[in-house]
Amino acid sequence: MAHTVYGICLVISVLVIFWMVSRNYRNMDVSYWTIVSVVPLINLGYWLQTGSVTKEAAELCYCLIYLDSTVLLMVLVFRVLRIIGVNVASWMKLAGYAAAFVHLFIVWSCVGNGLYFRSVRLVNTSYGLATRIEDGPLHVYHYIYLAAVFLVLIGSIIYGIVRKGIYSRRSLWAYAYTALIGVVLYAVEWFSAMDFSLLPILYVLGVLVIAVNYDNIHAHDITCIIPDRMESSDARGYAAFDLHQNFLSCNRKMFDFWPEFARQNVDEPLPENSPLRKVFYSLIEAYELRHTSSLKCKVGEMTCVCRIEPFSVSPGSPTQGYFFSVRDASEEQRAMDVMASYNESLNAEVAAKTESIQEIQQKIVTGMANMVENRDNNTGGHVKRTSDIIRILIDEIQRQGIYRLDNRFARDVVRAAPMHDLGKMNIENSILNKPAKLTDEEYEIMKTHATKSGEIVMILLDGVEEAHFVRTAYAVARYHHERWDGRGYPEHLVGSMIPLEARIMAVADVYDALACKRSYKPAMAPELVAKIMLEGMGTQFDPALKPVFLACRKKLEAYYQKDENR
Repeated sequence: MAHTVYGICLVISVLVIFWMVSRNYRNMDVSYWTIVSVVPLINLGYWLQTGSVTKEAAELCYCLIYLDSTVLLMVLVFRVLRIIGVNVASWMKLAGYAAAFVHLFIVWSCVGNGLYFRSVRLVNTSYGLATRIEDGPLHVYHYIYLAAVFLVLIGSIIYGIVRKGIYSRRSLWAYAYTALIGVVLYAVEWFSAMDFSLLPILYVLGVLVIAVNYDNIHAHDITCIIPDRMESSDARGYAAFDLHQNFLSCNRKMFDFWPEFARQNVDEPLPENSPLRKVFYSLIEAYELRHTSSLKCKVGEMTCVCRIEPFSVSPGSPTQGYFFSVRDASEEQRAMDVMASYNESLNAEVAAKTESIQEIQQKIVTGMANMVENRDNNTGGHVKRTSDIIRILIDEIQRQGIYRLDNRFARDVVRAAPMHDLGKMNIENSILNKPAKLTDEEYEIMKTHATKSGEIVMILLDGVEEAHFVRTAYAVARYHHERWDGRGYPEHLVGSMIPLEARIMAVADVYDALACKRSYKPAMAPELVAKIMLEGMGTQFDPALKPVFLACRKKLEAYYQKDENR
């Protein structure tokens, strides 16, 4: 029966090796792979021993079995020291493994001479063939070695439990329980003189735990999850969190960015009041929602760039958590700030130049409009007054919300108002300044000024001003004589086919023509002007502008009372 149990342990431990090799792990942990590789040899020794028919063969099997108390035990000690973050010097590792192999060499070299094993007897039991050994004089080295190694192991575990550090307490407790069970089993076997050891079962359970939890174990080792494309340099900080936002591990460089990591418990979330939450948890949330992969943040005087990506220890495995890399980007930020400052000053200079050009251009347009007025005895001051009326109307339209006008559109209409009659430059003085009513033929000529106004606007502005202003100015100039009922000119547009800016300009243009004296008529009384304007709402003017006109009436009348030159 013992032979079968040991055989099963041997087969399982060998299968574990094959299974781990098939996973194609990117990073190989030497200590774990040593444990997984040595355990099958130990189990092979136990299995062969139960099948030995001579004491010499049984004694040779102990050469394999003693790998547990020599190599395996020493690897376990150094693994625990690595987990708790104790840096072991190379000479100390060399001394430890030298002691283990000296012990093993003593066992191997004393086969058959009675120095390590005084006597070896084969005994048939109900569980199978057992080997009973009487210790030789050199066997005392075995107890001294075990006592020293177990003292170091137990001391390391206790030290790891009481000290603070970035390591997995669960992993440490797993080793503590394994060591405790091993000591208990060894003591029970020694004091009770058991014929068959239970340690192979413990070893198989241990390698199974390593195999099943290899990914999770190495998620706590930052060196095992650093991507191949990233160099493990001292310039970057690295940290890892699991999918539940529990902290797993980080390198020492991360302490330079956030010293709080040195006090953070592994396998636990960041504290509620920790400033680290704003960086790492915010980036995790942004990555999950929008696949945002980087975040810029201030750490003291430093400007840092933090990047996130999912990780898994073995290729093709499900995502185990999130890997962060942090670097100091202060120099880059300073360079960007200098460029931003330069761009800001450059933009300000361009804006100032643009504003200056627009002012010059506006003066030129206004000058041209004034030249038209100087030729037209009927419209003195018309350009200024219509521009002021436009401002009053636009303000009221925005206040009432009848049409949703943004500030840019409002500015464009006000700027475009002086250009609405530039086409009168092409009208002969005899027609432009005729004191009597125009004939039908003369009126047709006069109506061409709207089309000409649009053409002049395009000549002056196209390619110089922004497109939105050119469109507005063109519409104001060309269509301000269109009527809501379609009886206007030059294109007989109907209703909302007329651009809104032209509809507003029409109200201002007609109101000024009625309220001011002309060569062929005196200025009308405010009541009569208002009556004519209101009667035209829905025929000549946009009916939606009626409440606007009513709201502006007193302001318009007050404006014209102050204008002595009208």
